[in-house]
Amino acid sequence: MTVEKLIALLRLKKVANLGDNSIKKLIREVGSAEEVLAEKPSNLLKIDGIGAIKIKDLHNPGHCKAAENELEFITENKINYWVYDQPDYPEKLKHCIDGPVVLFGRGNINLLNKKIVSIVGTRKVTSYGVRFCEELIEAIAPIDPVIVSGFAYGVDITAQRAAVQHNLQTIGCLAHGLNQIYPKAHQKYVSQIEENGGFFTDFWSTDTFDRKNFLGRNRIIAGLSEATVVIESADKGGSLVTADIANSYNREVFAVPGRANDVLSKGCNMLIKTQRAHMLTNAVDLIYMLNWELEEKEKPTVQKKLFVELEGDEKKIYTFLNNNGKELLDVIALQCQIPTFKAASILLNMELKGVIKPLPGKLFEAI
Repeated sequence: MTVEKLIALLRLKKVANLGDNSIKKLIREVGSAEEVLAEKPSNLLKIDGIGAIKIKDLHNPGHCKAAENELEFITENKINYWVYDQPDYPEKLKHCIDGPVVLFGRGNINLLNKKIVSIVGTRKVTSYGVRFCEELIEAIAPIDPVIVSGFAYGVDITAQRAAVQHNLQTIGCLAHGLNQIYPKAHQKYVSQIEENGGFFTDFWSTDTFDRKNFLGRNRIIAGLSEATVVIESADKGGSLVTADIANSYNREVFAVPGRANDVLSKGCNMLIKTQRAHMLTNAVDLIYMLNWELEEKEKPTVQKKLFVELEGDEKKIYTFLNNNGKELLDVIALQCQIPTFKAASILLNMELKGVIKPLPGKLFEAI
């Protein structure tokens, strides 16, 4: 990536009314960002979907200075950046028509061959929502997924703190530039997140926090991951917007159901009712819908002295399955007197050890 190409892309990003999709279309038709800027406007207007309004601001001399200033910020602050047509650009975002032309980041982010899930929800999360979120992340932790969210109050920060607690990579998608943090109360979590994960945005250092930026931020949350999970939402809100964007990208969407008269369950219940989301009641629902079970070749060979390798509740579960054959998670949890969320996590660990295997219909069997 040359400095000239980055400057050209940044100049295009400053053009009013010219979105990421239109920039990609121009580059596809003309050849490069530099060539777009050098092309006669009359020729650009011949491109389908490119009208005079979109390119009237194309040669504003202020854009060049703004791009140079942003490049200086990127360089001085060691900001990472990814360009949409480069090999290291996040794989899932490559398939989003409106994915950022240039994505900025801070921290230690590595998405190569990673399972990625976005978790969003209300800022006014209840104790039930907090507990469900924490238990979900604990249960899927053995799979080592990347947890993506919006670094906001409520469900977002609950998910990201739980990811840190379980040494999972987590990414906060921001609705402003990387020279600031909003909300300021979450500044104390920044270093922890950047140690194993970090922050993404396509906003510049000159872009301050504004609620109108949420839509742009939410498309990155939805686009980065294989699935979006909504944990508590009223009948309107940004979480539902993120779910709709994820659906438009043909990604899986999950929603946690709640009581019919709970205000913060109305959004989730509506997503499920209108078949815009799968119902999520435990980690197993997520794992099976996404086909996240381990391949046989990834499992270590099991020695005959199983109990040398198994501990505590693992022994209890293995003994139960060995004596009773294949069983459902809920039955296993009930008969072994282990909470369902904990049993799901234990079963995943046992699958990693190669002593059990999952079967269709959410069944498990001892090997």
